[in-house]
Amino acid sequence: MADETYSSFLGTGWSFPPEFVRAGGQVLMTSDEQDIEASLKILFGTGLEERFLVPKYGLDMREVLFEPMSTTMRTFLKDRVRTAILIHEPRINLLALEIESPDPHDGQLRIVVDYEVRSTNSRFNLVFPFYRHDSNEVRQTVGA
Repeated sequence: MADETYSSFLGTGWSFPPEFVRAGGQVLMTSDEQDIEASLKILFGTGLEERFLVPKYGLDMREVLFEPMSTTMRTFLKDRVRTAILIHEPRINLLALEIESPDPHDGQLRIVVDYEVRSTNSRFNLVFPFYRHDSNEVRQTVGA
């Protein structure tokens, strides 16, 4: 059984967020394209220096969270995302990358990634949202 679980040539890793199988006490694993998608989500959701053993892993968006969105800022963010993918996810080729901010006052930024798995030439896309929320707004919407 263990040989079947880890036989993926694209990789196998823990599901994200981590889930556990109650009956066997094992960790739920993901493989192949789902493992790549989980890896990208972890990369985008991790800040720099958050992992003390790999301090340069991650995509730190917190330092630019309150910066106005301009063409220069979009170019800077695209370069940052492209570099992080190039360094930390060698299983894919980046086909297209967009940084979307539909409403600048909404506090939402979306990373839209189109990629190709190198070993299978399969194409996928991922939309990863970053949110900036004030805790007062969250309380007001919950109580409403």
